[in-house]
Amino acid sequence: MNISLKNVSFSYTDSLDDAVISDLNLEIYSGECVILAGESGCGKTTISKLINGLIPHYHSGTMGGDVLLGEKNTADMTLADISRYVGSVFQNPRSQFFNIDTDSELVFGCENLGKPREEILQRVDGVIREFRLEHLMGRNIFHMSGGEKQKIACASVAATGPEIFVLDEPSANLDLKSVADLTEIVARWKKAGKTVVVVEHRIHYLREIADRICYVKDGHIAHEWTPAELEAKGPEYAASLGLRCMNLKQLGENCHPGAEGDRVYGSNQDDIKFNNLHFAYNRKFPVLDIPVLSLHRNQITAVIGHNGAGKSTLAQVMCGLCGTWSQKRKARKYGAYLIMQDVNHQLFTESVLEEVLLGMRPQNEKAALEILAGLNLEQYAYEHPMALSGGQKQRVAIGSGVSSGRDIVVFDEPTSGLDYRQMLAVSATLQKLAASGKTLLVITHDPEFILNCCSNIIRMEHGKIAEQYPLQGNQGKLIETMLNA
Repeated sequence: MNISLKNVSFSYTDSLDDAVISDLNLEIYSGECVILAGESGCGKTTISKLINGLIPHYHSGTMGGDVLLGEKNTADMTLADISRYVGSVFQNPRSQFFNIDTDSELVFGCENLGKPREEILQRVDGVIREFRLEHLMGRNIFHMSGGEKQKIACASVAATGPEIFVLDEPSANLDLKSVADLTEIVARWKKAGKTVVVVEHRIHYLREIADRICYVKDGHIAHEWTPAELEAKGPEYAASLGLRCMNLKQLGENCHPGAEGDRVYGSNQDDIKFNNLHFAYNRKFPVLDIPVLSLHRNQITAVIGHNGAGKSTLAQVMCGLCGTWSQKRKARKYGAYLIMQDVNHQLFTESVLEEVLLGMRPQNEKAALEILAGLNLEQYAYEHPMALSGGQKQRVAIGSGVSSGRDIVVFDEPTSGLDYRQMLAVSATLQKLAASGKTLLVITHDPEFILNCCSNIIRMEHGKIAEQYPLQGNQGKLIETMLNA
C-alpha cells in the first residue's frame, strides 16, 4: 500500500516551535522500507504520527495538506479504520501495552479486530516463532527489561497483520543480537510485500534492507539517499549531519576510548566495592547474583549483555531501589543516583531548569544553566519537560543526574533516542562528570557511545558478572562480543 504526503504542514497546539512540519512532500511505495533519519526534534516522529493517523485524530494542532493511504485520506478515516492498515510500535513500548502478561498482550490486537479464535492462535504462534519469544511467554511485562518489552510490542503489532508498519526507534533498547532478529523480521515483512517506515538514529542494521534514507531537517525532507550512497559519502559526512555510523565493524577505526583505561582489576584502595548484590522478583526467577562488584573511581564503566541479563536490575539494586530495606540499602540510596531507562518516571517539575535544580543542594541556577548548555538544552530551560521530544527528555534526566551531587551516577541506556551530535554531547558531559571525581556506571547496548567515552567494560550473563576488562586495547573484542552475544 502506497503512502503519500502532499504539501503537508502541521504545528502542535502546545509545540515549542512555530511549525514542526512545513510543506512536506513524501511518496513511499508499496513494499518499500524507508528510514526517516535526522537530528532529535527535527520532525521524524511527527511524520510517523501523520502516517498512523495519530495526527490529526489524537494530537491537536493546525494541519494542512493531505496524507493518503492508497487512495484514502487519513483525515476522512477513523483511527479504528487506519489501524486495520497501519501497525505502530512506539518509542516507549510501555505506552502501548494494555495487559500485564505477555500472552494476553500478543492476542489483544487481534481480539480488538474481531478475528476468529483459531486464527488468533495461529497468528500468535507465528509471531512467537518469528520473534523467538518462547522464553518470554507467561511473563509479567512489568518484570521485563526494556529490550524485552520492545520485542513484545513489535510482535503484538505484527500479529494483527497490517499492510504498513511504522516503527519509532525500535532498536533503541535492544541488544545487538535482538537487533539482528529485528533486521530479519523487517526483511521478512519487506519480502512479504509490506511497507515499512522506520524512524531511527541507529541505521546500521537496515543498511542492506532499506530502499531509501530520508533525512528530515526542520520539518521537511532535506536529502534522500540509498544506504549505499550514504555509506559511500563516508562517516565524516554522516557525522556532520548528526547521523550515526552505517557499519559497526568500522567503529574501532573511527572512535577512541574516552580515557586511558590502563587500570587493572583486583584489589585497589581507590575502588568502590559493592558486596552481596542479590535479588529475585520471586523465588522462581532469581535475577541477580553478584558477590562482589568493584568500580574504579573517577572513571566510566560500561555494563553490556543481552536483554534480560540483569543489567537494569543491577542498576536499581545498586541505587537502593530494590531489595529488603536495610541500612546498607539506605546508604546505597543516598550515595548513588539512577537515570532510568524510561525517563518519564523521573520528570516531576514544570520546567527543564527546575528539573535540574530539583536535586541540587544548594541550588545554583547559574550552574544548572551551564549543565543544560553542555547538553544543548539551554534554549528549553523554561519549557515543560513533557513537551520535549524523547531524546530531549533523555538529556534533561541526564542533567538531573549531573546536578545530583552523588558520588556514583548510574545511567540506564542514556543514548536511547539520541542522534550522533547529542550522543557526543552526552559523552562529553559524562567525561566531565567523571573528571570531577564521580564514578559512573553506564548500562548500554550502544557500542558507538562506549567507544567514545568509557574506560572499562563489565559483561553480564544471567544475573552474574561474566567478565571485566579495560577498554583500551580491547575495542575489537568489545564489538565482536556485542555483535555475537
